Amino acid sequence: MFTGITRGTFEVTRIDKAPDLLTFEVDLGENLSAGLEIGASVLIDGVCQTVTGIAGPRVRFQAIRETLDRTTLGDLVEGGRVSVERSARVGDEIGGHDVSGHVTGTGCVSQVRREGDVCDVRIEVPDAWMKYILFKGFVAVDGSSLTVGERSETGSFTVHLIPETLRLTLLGDKAVGDRVNVELDPRTVAIVETVERVLAQREGSAPGGGEDR
Repeated sequence: MFTGITRGTFEVTRIDKAPDLLTFEVDLGENLSAGLEIGASVLIDGVCQTVTGIAGPRVRFQAIRETLDRTTLGDLVEGGRVSVERSARVGDEIGGHDVSGHVTGTGCVSQVRREGDVCDVRIEVPDAWMKYILFKGFVAVDGSSLTVGERSETGSFTVHLIPETLRLTLLGDKAVGDRVNVELDPRTVAIVETVERVLAQREGSAPGGGEDR
């Protein structure tokens, strides 16, 4: 489990590609890699990845085809940077919201607007997701816990990025057309789907709602 509070951006130092497997290394630095063990979970651009090797501050991960098809990890390049968060520990302060690292899918940046120190980014997503994306609700973009500042009914939402978020993430560097990893708030998804199921059951049991006999 993660909190969506990115610890910073770190360099991808090596990439090895196989037909259905991507192996990559990230230099997490001495501070972030301290105490890390093989088998631990780390959030890479919002994707929960298992540590498969450690060589000093360089940490190795592997992404299978399912992950590559659903996320942006297949676009990684050596020398590029990724946003990183270590998994939450009992007693840690929860500054964001519960993030699992199980990405729903990718969205596409459709607008970037800067006004002073603030950057607004609009992201297009499938229309079917919009019932789970609420005004002032939570969403994770590339692993960062963000508040929905604006939303439309036609498949887009906007997040407002403060200077601290811009400093610790890559979101301020995004351009129109770039893909980002999106994880819907699991609690919102559970509530919406539960309400829909209950309403459907009530409609089905209402007088006249059954099958003709």
